Amino acid sequence: MTHHYSGPNFGFPRGDPRVNLTDLFAFPKSGDPSKSIVIMNVHPSFGLNPPAPTTTEPFAPEALYELRVDTNGDMVADIAYRVRFFHSGTGAWTATVRRAEGPEAAGRGEEGQLIFQGAPVSIGREARITASGQYRLFAGWRSDPFFFDVVGAQNNMQFTGTDFFADKNVCSIALELPVSDIGNGVSLNLWHRSLLMVNGSWVQADRGARPTQTPFMTDAEKEAYLEGEPAQDERFVAMFAHVLEHTGGYTPERAQAAARSLLPDVLPYDPKKRAAYPANGRTPTDDSKDVFLTVFNGKMTWDKTGPHTDLLNEFPYLGAPHTPKTFEPNMSQSKEMVTPTP
Repeated sequence: MTHHYSGPNFGFPRGDPRVNLTDLFAFPKSGDPSKSIVIMNVHPSFGLNPPAPTTTEPFAPEALYELRVDTNGDMVADIAYRVRFFHSGTGAWTATVRRAEGPEAAGRGEEGQLIFQGAPVSIGREARITASGQYRLFAGWRSDPFFFDVVGAQNNMQFTGTDFFADKNVCSIALELPVSDIGNGVSLNLWHRSLLMVNGSWVQADRGARPTQTPFMTDAEKEAYLEGEPAQDERFVAMFAHVLEHTGGYTPERAQAAARSLLPDVLPYDPKKRAAYPANGRTPTDDSKDVFLTVFNGKMTWDKTGPHTDLLNEFPYLGAPHTPKTFEPNMSQSKEMVTPTP
């Protein structure tokens, strides 16, 4: 499967779908090379274990959602964008975003320069966009851009092209940001993570960049992986290689090489170049699952599904959410508001 169910036994990390990361996207803004778009998706709308819908609450107020940026290749965050959500007694949700650098970014906490405060979260179909200086922010429900034949995967990889995610939703955090704020155009390594406040300390619940990493692991190994950092991922190479050798038909040497193509778990991104997964960033139309299938020694290459047709060609780029009962009917696609730069 995918990071949609990255917790134990294909469940949610710490049993909470709101902190379950799904997909990470990064690509240059069309027509403006000085800006990049980063989208962090969380909270899959349907659980596989147990097989049931998840909560209608979009984000966890007790959680911190982070985009982490390594600018020098050591797989340690040099820059972090930290998003915290707040829920009022009237039912409204707002977001606060901060940017941290250096040792502050490498650690765990809410520190950082304030970029957005009180930005509205989209609970319905309307995409409420907030601008602050050179930044734009969207947070809320969207149509899940992931596409894959889950039933075919469960049926011994006998794919029929039935896209399990075609009618599913996800919660998105989309950020338009200046390239000058993420290393000014150098090659980057990106990943996202979620943290929960537990007994007064921030505990990492989930992390990742590439889809489909955790199926290689036992539940005990998965817990260590989700708690870790990309700089520590060398310790998982032997485990990945063992699985690939026995399921993909690799020699031990080629299994090691294939494992190293998946680790460390980061998304390489050069904002000066066209985005195309896995070499550089990822767009919502990139077929990352087919890329993953190629690690099985050429035995599988296509699940017969393709990108969704509801994607937008403007910010926040993901389509309006499908319409469960809680969503507001007859709302426009997008609405932008401007707040002063903090």
